[in-house]
Amino acid sequence: MLEDLFDKVKFRMGSDKKEQRPATMEVPSDLLFKCPRCQQVVFMDQFEQNCKVCAACGYHSRISAKERLEITVDNQSFHEYDSGMRSKNPIGFEGYEEKLQEMRSLTGLDDAVITGECRIMGEQCVIGVMDSRFMMASMGSVVGEKIARAFERAADKNLPVVLFTASGGARMQEGIIGLMQMAKTSGAVARHGEKGLLYITVLTDPTTGGVTASFASLGDIILAEPKVLVGFAGRRVIENTIQQRLPDDFQSAEFLLEHGFVDKIVTREEMRKTLADLLKIHYKGGGCCE
Repeated sequence: MLEDLFDKVKFRMGSDKKEQRPATMEVPSDLLFKCPRCQQVVFMDQFEQNCKVCAACGYHSRISAKERLEITVDNQSFHEYDSGMRSKNPIGFEGYEEKLQEMRSLTGLDDAVITGECRIMGEQCVIGVMDSRFMMASMGSVVGEKIARAFERAADKNLPVVLFTASGGARMQEGIIGLMQMAKTSGAVARHGEKGLLYITVLTDPTTGGVTASFASLGDIILAEPKVLVGFAGRRVIENTIQQRLPDDFQSAEFLLEHGFVDKIVTREEMRKTLADLLKIHYKGGGCCE
């Protein structure tokens, strides 16, 4: 109470500008961004102009699937596959349908992945982008089906695939149906690879569980954004199982790069050009957008 009174007195005595606000007045939360890693504070519009990457420490914030497409694909080149496909409730999980409706309203998505055909700096490919806002991008029947279909269409058209992964794993609300998507997507990746076509995985934060154990780890070339979390089980579960303390950087992109599970760490600023260069080097041609 006394602090509030003191602030008001300082405000009256220290300035003649009527529009100036007291020190205790809060700044709108959507005006500023505070980096969770280095605590640097910047204006939100500056942060967004920098592709939601902290200019001070390089922290890569999570972004939506639509934001990812906007900074990756050529303007007006994206043609979406399987829009409107929605999950049902195959095992009658209580509250699941209400949760799905809530997520659709919150994110504007039908489920946790967007797939389609596009060009990246002129290079044609099939692309998939997972969105962690939708039930942590857990892999249920729709996610698995859309990804499998994307690989099948890419194989039919002789196109490479670029897939941005971000997931908490299989969707528990769909039980065994969610787990079956691991085999289905892995089979589709294998058939695409048998035709000699390129598959590039881009690991974003976080990529875990059954997604890591299936299509996320099957790319011909595996890229990752800096310092993203990638793993299967949680750190505490692993430590309790093996009765050993894990390295501090365990399950980070840098740890995976050092141990040969990731081919290159690429910043968000460099990602578009890196993908285009890889597609240009490896893709032999064929197929067209429809």
